[in-house]
Amino acid sequence: MISLGCAKNLVDSEILLGGLKKSQVNIVEDVNSADTIVINTCGFLDIAREESVDTILQAAELKKTGNLSQLVVMGCLSERYPAELKKDIPEVDRFFGTNDHHQIVSFLTGKDFAKDDPLFKRSLLTPNHYAYLKIAEGCDNACSFCSIPIMRGKQISRSVEAIKSEAERLVKNGTKELLIIAQDTTSYGWDLEPKQSLDDVIRELDKIGDPLKWIRLHYAHPSHLSQEIIDAMAESDKVCRYLDIPVQHISNHILQSMQRGLGEKGIRNRLDRLKQAIPGIRIRTTIIVGYPGETENDFLQLCNFIRETQFDRLGIFTYSEEDDTLAANLEDDVPRAVKDERKMILQEIQMEINLNKNTAIIGKTIDVLIDETKEDFAIGRTEFDSPEVDNRVIVHGDLQDGDFVQVEITDANEVELMGKVFDS
Repeated sequence: MISLGCAKNLVDSEILLGGLKKSQVNIVEDVNSADTIVINTCGFLDIAREESVDTILQAAELKKTGNLSQLVVMGCLSERYPAELKKDIPEVDRFFGTNDHHQIVSFLTGKDFAKDDPLFKRSLLTPNHYAYLKIAEGCDNACSFCSIPIMRGKQISRSVEAIKSEAERLVKNGTKELLIIAQDTTSYGWDLEPKQSLDDVIRELDKIGDPLKWIRLHYAHPSHLSQEIIDAMAESDKVCRYLDIPVQHISNHILQSMQRGLGEKGIRNRLDRLKQAIPGIRIRTTIIVGYPGETENDFLQLCNFIRETQFDRLGIFTYSEEDDTLAANLEDDVPRAVKDERKMILQEIQMEINLNKNTAIIGKTIDVLIDETKEDFAIGRTEFDSPEVDNRVIVHGDLQDGDFVQVEITDANEVELMGKVFDS
């Protein structure tokens, strides 16, 4: 099983693995020994599509040189461009969409599954101590640059009961950190009858006992971040003082063209309300540079906003035209070289911010969750860092995966803290 793309894709892969293991399929770690490979693709942004196609082609070569007899492709790219992929990569035996788990298991095992079969229990691809918890599928937003609603469809929220039940099962098996994800977590429950909200999910998950210690929220749309959600975060014993809230830009005319729902004033208001309600909160955001019509003045405004706001974590994307989106009808008038230069400038600004924030932690003692142990050191994260995308902590000491430890920070750079286990 090869899983590409975002955490939402990873959950889909985990569900499929659970179904395959339930059907007594032997899962191997060495790709060269596999007779079947399943690739879960990403179709969002050109660089991800290129990675997906390259991975498929590399796997297809194993039909000539290895044991591979069957190659199956699923996920967003497969959902988006099935006809083109079938034509261009005939080595693939079958293409499936994003939600075809039962059909894939049926194809691979020859066993029929009824539509009302219960959801397969997941087989985690993350370390056992943390897991992603998907609360909804699809998206109702109409952001002009985004093709996710085309690939994933309209939002379908899970019930609070189903979410809590899965969370309890994960925690029973040792999960200490739940990472809440959806295409837009803050619009969760609008499609349910009666309507529910993310604050309902937070309050229910907060009741779950040990070993659950951290609940981390991702993909919060600024337009939909209500005061009720902010209050639930502030009142929770387990929600991390961390929020992933993609703002995408700050120029009003770019935000309007992006159809983001809020302008500069609204975004600043949401950020201020978060900081007032949750002292010490760390905010992660993502922005897009080089969107059609982005002028030099728009970009300078964005640079000043990043310097002023001092985001704790920042992801930067260059605009990538997505077929059939509203932005695809606009002239992509920012040259590639300019996009890349603007991204580099923002990265330099953020690296300076990161270094200042991290060096300010030297000498302090903080809680760290250990994700991975090496021979003479361990790699962990603070409450303010999500796996893969944020900072990490290098800790010296005899530790195990999943340990919560207090670490005295002795050194730092732009993306890492270094320290030793605190000896009280």
